[in-house]
Amino acid sequence: METHMQTESRGQSGTSSSAHTGSTSKPTASSSTAPGQIRVIKRNGAVVGYDESKIVVAITKAYLAVEGGTAAASSRVHDTVTKLGKQITLIFRRRMPSGGTIHIEDVQDQVELALMRTGEHKVARSYVLYRAERARVRETQRVREQDNTPSITVTYDDGTQGPLDTIRLRTVIDEACEGLENVSADVIYNETIKNLYPGVKIDDVRTSAVMTARTLVEKDPNYTYVTARLLLDTLRSEALGFLGLANSATQGEMHYRYPTTLRPYIEKGVELGLLSPHLMEYDLERLGEAMKAERDTQFTYLGLQTLYDRYFIHSEGIRFELPQVFFMRV
Repeated sequence: METHMQTESRGQSGTSSSAHTGSTSKPTASSSTAPGQIRVIKRNGAVVGYDESKIVVAITKAYLAVEGGTAAASSRVHDTVTKLGKQITLIFRRRMPSGGTIHIEDVQDQVELALMRTGEHKVARSYVLYRAERARVRETQRVREQDNTPSITVTYDDGTQGPLDTIRLRTVIDEACEGLENVSADVIYNETIKNLYPGVKIDDVRTSAVMTARTLVEKDPNYTYVTARLLLDTLRSEALGFLGLANSATQGEMHYRYPTTLRPYIEKGVELGLLSPHLMEYDLERLGEAMKAERDTQFTYLGLQTLYDRYFIHSEGIRFELPQVFFMRV
C-alpha cells in the first residue's frame, strides 16, 4: 500500500529525499520476510518465518514419548500429526489473513489445545511436561549466565539505580546479529560489559554497545548493520519514552509496537506544532498496520546515523520519530 502523507515541518531540517540515506546495499543475510507472511517471535526476541513443519516435529516427539519408537512408523500417528499441523496453521491464517506476528508461546499453546481437542490427553500431558522441562532448563541457564556476569549497577533516566539487565542487553545484541554472516554477538557483549562501570547511565550502556560494534566494521562489513541495529535501540528508547508508550523495546517487540505508534506520534507532532493537523485525517490505524518493523534492519550505520542527526523530528533534542514512521510521513 502506497500512501503519500504530506507534512508541514517547522524548525526541522530535512526533505523527502532523506529517504535515500539508508542502505543501498543489502546485508549478507540468511532469511527474509514477505508480505502476508506469519512471523514468530522467538524467546530471544528474534523474528523468524512461521514454519508448520516445526510444529509437526514437536507433536511427533510428544507421540514418541508416549507410544515409543513404533509411533514414528505409524500411519495413524503420521496422519494425525499432519492434520493437527494444518489445523493450527489454519487457526493463525484465519486470525491474521494479511499476515502478522505471533509469539512462540502462542504457537505452543495452540499445540496443547489441538491435542486436547482430539482426545489425545496422554500426548497432551507429555507435551505440557516437555514445555515445563524446557522452561526449567532456560531458567537454570539464565541464572547461570547472570552468576557468571559481574554485577553492575546502572543509573536510569529518573536517577534511580538498579542491576544491569544482562538478559535484555544480550537479547538486543543477539537481535542485532540475527541473520548476518561473520559477526559475533559474544564478542560485542563481552566487550560492552568490559567498558561498563558501577553507576553507569543506561544511555551509556547502549552507547557502549554501539561503539563496540562500530570498531569491528573494519573486520567485516556486516558489522555496519549490527551497529545500526544497536543504534536503533537508543532511538526506540528515546521515541517510545517521549511518546509515553514504553521505556524501551527490542526489535522483536517492534512488530506489535509499530502499529500502535503512528497515532501518538502524529498527535504529539501536531501538539508541538511540528506536523500539519491535516495528518490526523488519515486512517492512522490502517497506515500503522502497513509498517514493517523488519525493514529497520536494512540500514547501514552511516545511513541511520544520518537520518538520526539530520532528519528525524525532535523536540528539545529528543528524537521521537522512528524510521518506518518517518518514511510513512514523507
